[in-house]
Amino acid sequence: MKFNQKQLERAMKQMGITPQPIDAEEVIIKTAKKEIVIGDPDVVKINMMGQEQFQISGTVSERQRIVFSDEDVAMVVDKTGATEEEARETLTATNGDLAESILRLKKK
Repeated sequence: MKFNQKQLERAMKQMGITPQPIDAEEVIIKTAKKEIVIGDPDVVKINMMGQEQFQISGTVSERQRIVFSDEDVAMVVDKTGATEEEARETLTATNGDLAESILRLKKK
């Protein structure tokens, strides 16, 4: 079944649905354990009866989310004398492994 774009837009307007395209480069959905990354997305914001919704399509990939606390960063800084930024970068590179981060920074 083929839709005529103008008819579809007219029907949506009659139902109180207003689509608004958004020029997005990337969409990231963060969950507790992973990130869902949508590259080169087509994003449409839809206002339907006062409620905003988003329709997203594109190239989907997933990556593990690296989680470490401020206490982890403080410990790495304390044990190595590194800056907070260096500690965060190293924790990210080692997937949050404290021991590995400390060893890497001590070798510098």
